[in-house]
Amino acid sequence: MTPRSLTTGLLAGAFALTSCGAPVAPSAAKNSLVIAGYGGSYEEAFKKSVIPEFEKTCSCKVTYIAGSSTDTVAKLKAQQASPQIDVALIDDGVQNQAVEAGLLAKLDPKAVTNLPDVIDIARLPGDIGVGFSLNATGLAYNTEYYKKNGLQPPKRLADLADAKLKGKLVMPSITQTYGLGALLMAAKVGGGSESAIDPGFDGVKKVAANAVTFDTTADVSSYFLQGQAVATIWGNSRVQTLAGKGFPIAFVYPEEGALPLIATVNVVNKAPHADLGQKFVNLLLEPSSQKALAAAAFNGPAVKGVTLDPALAAKVVGQDRAGRLRKLDWTVINKNRSAWTERWNKEIEIS
Repeated sequence: MTPRSLTTGLLAGAFALTSCGAPVAPSAAKNSLVIAGYGGSYEEAFKKSVIPEFEKTCSCKVTYIAGSSTDTVAKLKAQQASPQIDVALIDDGVQNQAVEAGLLAKLDPKAVTNLPDVIDIARLPGDIGVGFSLNATGLAYNTEYYKKNGLQPPKRLADLADAKLKGKLVMPSITQTYGLGALLMAAKVGGGSESAIDPGFDGVKKVAANAVTFDTTADVSSYFLQGQAVATIWGNSRVQTLAGKGFPIAFVYPEEGALPLIATVNVVNKAPHADLGQKFVNLLLEPSSQKALAAAAFNGPAVKGVTLDPALAAKVVGQDRAGRLRKLDWTVINKNRSAWTERWNKEIEIS
């Protein structure tokens, strides 16, 4: 991984380019920003590589609230009459639900001047939010454990149903993106789709039979580190982050097709500090910020013309690969997600 010193330097350049205005005396009420976003490696990257410089440049205090995308949207709904969160970092599928609920504001092109440089797949309808990083949902496994026990690396989701993995699989819950991804992968393999989900439940049942637990946090690092699990359905950036710390783990783009996962940044509708929120969005779209986030958390750049070191580029989801990932019909998914969750809880995630 690129050293933190490089990451800090790259971000410093980004902040110099981002228009936050001249430093002013801090004001607890006016100059503060509340961000709700991903936990785990994402939270670590933002707190170490992004937030300190933003606070310094804009003379503001940032509070970061970690949680899954569904947790964050639930908070936004609960606070809709009186928002307490300014910026939300959420997955693209859940973001679509938030837009429909009127929870997010349109970006201001005068403040978010980097919008025109964002690649098409990361631009969102009406510019209500924008994708700031590219990722993919696929398979992850402990390379050392597999080798030691004579197991072949997984090539498809069904490989995680191997009886030799009984009690060694951490299964993501459908309440977070990776669990939904597993359901959609299984549906495709079984001849189904977003509109015909039954084969998905049939396939997931077989895999879930090996589960030691169902994770709702989207960060399963601890299960691998403690030896409780050796395989899962996870995101490339999180896998690469754990591998970068020396842990024997690898990401697999499954034969049935990995699923695209775009992390979006959004200003909350009627946010108390919307102006700062817009500036923060623009910061994340600076080319130098994109490079820094790729180095810190293996996020694929969502801005045109961003060039990464070849070694780093090989580990992130590049713009060329992102264009080849399976497209999802989020309108159909979100229309049925509540019913799928209820069914999942009855058929899959049972005690």
